[in-house]
Amino acid sequence: MAAAVPSGVSSRLYEFVAHSGSACCTALTKSSSRLLATGGDDCKINLWSVSNAKCIMSLSGHKSPVECIQFKESDEQLASGSQSGTLQVWDVEAAKVLRTLVGHRANITSLSFHPYGFFLASSSMDTNIKLWDVRNKGYVFRFKGHTQAVRSLAFSPDGKWLASASDDSTVKLWDLTLGKTITEFTSHSAAVNTIQFHPNEYLLASGSADRTVKLWDLEKFTMVGSLEKDTTPVRCVHFSLDGSCLFSGSTDSLRVFGWEPDRCFDVVSVGWGKVSELSVSNQQLVGVAHQASMVSLYAVDLKKVKMTGSAVIQGSAQQNEPSTEPKGTKGVALRRNYVRPTTTCSTQRLKQHIDADRRSPEGERRSPSEDEQSSAEIHDMKDYNMIFQPKNPMAPPAAASTSEPRAELPVVAPPPAVPRSSHLPSPPSQTSAPSARGRSHIIPSSRNEPVGLNIADFLPVSDHGFISEEDALSQITKGHQTMIAILSSRHKNLQNVRMVWARDDLKSAFKMAVSMNDFSIVVDILNIINNQTALWKLDLCTEVLPQVEKLLQSKYESYVQTGCSSLRLIMNHFWPLITDTLKATPSVGVDITREER
Repeated sequence: MAAAVPSGVSSRLYEFVAHSGSACCTALTKSSSRLLATGGDDCKINLWSVSNAKCIMSLSGHKSPVECIQFKESDEQLASGSQSGTLQVWDVEAAKVLRTLVGHRANITSLSFHPYGFFLASSSMDTNIKLWDVRNKGYVFRFKGHTQAVRSLAFSPDGKWLASASDDSTVKLWDLTLGKTITEFTSHSAAVNTIQFHPNEYLLASGSADRTVKLWDLEKFTMVGSLEKDTTPVRCVHFSLDGSCLFSGSTDSLRVFGWEPDRCFDVVSVGWGKVSELSVSNQQLVGVAHQASMVSLYAVDLKKVKMTGSAVIQGSAQQNEPSTEPKGTKGVALRRNYVRPTTTCSTQRLKQHIDADRRSPEGERRSPSEDEQSSAEIHDMKDYNMIFQPKNPMAPPAAASTSEPRAELPVVAPPPAVPRSSHLPSPPSQTSAPSARGRSHIIPSSRNEPVGLNIADFLPVSDHGFISEEDALSQITKGHQTMIAILSSRHKNLQNVRMVWARDDLKSAFKMAVSMNDFSIVVDILNIINNQTALWKLDLCTEVLPQVEKLLQSKYESYVQTGCSSLRLIMNHFWPLITDTLKATPSVGVDITREER
């Protein structure tokens, strides 16, 4: 067994009072660990900034304690489940409830959003698992087979399977299309607390109160690893971003495991107790724990943690000896990879679809009063706007283990909703903040000066009306290096996008352009593909449309023109397909192909 990592690798960032009653559950955003949600006995959901443990917003609507919460992959939506069996789906950007779903007869224990489409899976103490179509307030399937409470749910990366873990010591794998069990894993000897799919390979990890982590091959439906010994009950597991190792969170430590052969890369002593969430961001692993009304944030510096070449758990290899992996197999997958859909449903906000409400299936109960009484309270508008800027990966702050617990949550009356445009970023080429008067002014595409630059800053100034030629040249060239640096950076970014386009495909190149958080790059790429109609494919539209929405709200006329051109091309090419898909009669069960379209 690997030796414990020395102190200084892990630290407690914050400890604060999260609720007026006990804190029942926590959830970190998926795409970046910048936002933390907590649910409590006070029937509220509080959203916190991970960077400073400051409460951004409180969501009210449940009539009983909130016992389960989960973010969608896009981080814009949050699902919550209560002790009474009621679910709510929130748009956290618009600060409003989208759906109230009623159907379970006991406490909600786990939630999971489908990786694409509009499905939400929920489990309960009533042993049932339900798959909801959140557009019509009704469940599509009810999966029944566990004999005790279901504690964890997870969708496979390709969206075709659902895994469930239960107090009955079993892990079940469900086929969404057929609506039945594919297989059942029964090697655990106590309640299974957590499960997670490998990000790429047909592999599933499960952590249990029997103090083991087990790995299951989803091709042969066999156990390929049992990672155990010298630990306390396993509360959560999390694969590394590249899938090369598995993090396991127990009450006393973090362990880093490898498999085939089973081995422990490292052990980090962390006294986090009731840890409920793990996430990796910017070479740091963030852990969240809760006890009574307190919530604690911990960080582990992964640069100081051994994640390869460690000791075999049951064998003779030692900590610093080379790994016993077979030669020549490094980087080669031992099993199939998930084949993700070539087209995915757009991540447009669900509120665009709520106008098409349909009645719930017979027997389902609706609770419009809860929709009407649900509300969001924004505590600090500045923090709210900041947290919903484009989601760059954001590392937690430096360790601050001596931080004092936070006082009671502040109460500040907020506006009922915040327009999306209020937190959109300004075009990056703008180097100075516009005046309050000029913010609503549209900057025309035809002009005699560059965007965002004050020409006067580059002209010679003299208090006496006369300036020497040398001083004039000096002042004129004062900003030359800065301008060269800006243009060089933009040129380099465009070259990188071009290389990805040539190596992979246009969709990958466009995603890279978006990730640079520079609207000028996005506009440059759109201007190219707008002039080449043959390049437009349906899967490209899912990436382009969210950017078009932002461009159409820009104050720059050229940006709006580019967005309009892209939108016109999409409508010209795909309007028949869109209308046919919307008019199609819903099939029984989950039509994965239709959801991909």
